[in-house]
Order: sequence, then C-alpha cells, then structure tokens
Amino acid sequence: MDALSEANGTFALRLLKILCQDNPSRNVFYSPVSISSALAMVFLGAKGNTAAQMAQALSLNTEKDIHGSFQSLLAEMNKPGTQYLLRTANRLFGEKTCEFLSTFKESCLRFYHAELEQLSFAKAAEQSRKHINTWVSKKTKGKIQDLLPGNSIDAQTKLVLVNAIYFKGRWKEQFDKTYSSEMPFKISQVGEDFKNSASLMKK
Repeated sequence: MDALSEANGTFALRLLKILCQDNPSRNVFYSPVSISSALAMVFLGAKGNTAAQMAQALSLNTEKDIHGSFQSLLAEMNKPGTQYLLRTANRLFGEKTCEFLSTFKESCLRFYHAELEQLSFAKAAEQSRKHINTWVSKKTKGKIQDLLPGNSIDAQTKLVLVNAIYFKGRWKEQFDKTYSSEMPFKISQVGEDFKNSASLMKK
C-alpha cells in the first residue's frame, strides 16, 4: 500500500496546484483519495492509450496491485471503532439498456464496494437524477442534498459514477470557548502586531 500512498500524495499535490492556479490565495477543501478511488474504478474498465494516460495522471505504478491496494486503503479508512466517523461510499448508476461486463461489475464491488444500479436515463432522466441525489444525501447524513443539478442527466447519459464521503470528528486539543470574548477589532493594530513580531524574529 506504500506505492499507492505515494501515488495518491503526488496526485493530491498536482491537483491542488491546478485548483489554485487561478487564485493561489483562496482556501481549497477537497478529498484527493475520493477522487483517485473514483477514477481508479474508471481505470478498471479502461484499456490501451486511455488506461496509460489515466495511470500517468493518477501517478499509478501499473506493475503493482493497484486495485488490491485501494481495497486495503478503503477498508482502513472505513474501519469501525475509531474516535472519529469517516465513511466513504462508491456507487455506479448505469443506463438500463446498456450491458456492462460482469467482470467490471464484480471488480467494482470487490475492490471498491461499489454496486452498479441500473436506471432508465433514456426514459426517466429527471427521476434518475433525483434518485442519485437521494442516495448521496443518505450517505452524507443529509449534508449533500443536490449533488447533481437539474439537466445534468439526459437520454445520452450511460454511466454515472458517484463517490460520497462523510467525516465527523473532534479536535485533539479543542479550543476553550471561555478564552474568547467580543472586543473591538482594528486592522491597524494587527499590522503593528505583525511588524513587532517580525522585528523580534530578526533579532
């Protein structure tokens, strides 16, 4: 799993640079392992040049057991009995009229605990969209209710891959609220404090 951890780390930093390139000073909150595990499921069904490009983008070593490593990582992340609650959930939603390879469906279920549910995108696109959003809402304790916006699914949709993540935990050293109080805030004073701190650092 060390090779996968290194690959996920490289992928996370590359993705962070892309997300911040237009506005380097803004805050960014994302889950690299959610994105990489979801794309790894796509990689399961990829071949040839597409598979090679995906492996390069995800920094994966194709000589290693990639999917077995993801299986171990996801099991570790979702293990019970921790002091925090961290749950990831993957699911595939496929067009009812499409025939998906049984090996692909079995591998997604085995390695990523992702079941493929078939819906009628062609005849009931809006109903399918709402069904997927309901699944996501349930998996995130109602925190994400409208993942797929209106008109994001239509008759041309063949496969929707969804990854949901839910985390709830406490700080190791929680801030004592009794130390805080409302007081006037002056930007000029912050500037002076910063200058004094910088001066002390130089000395």
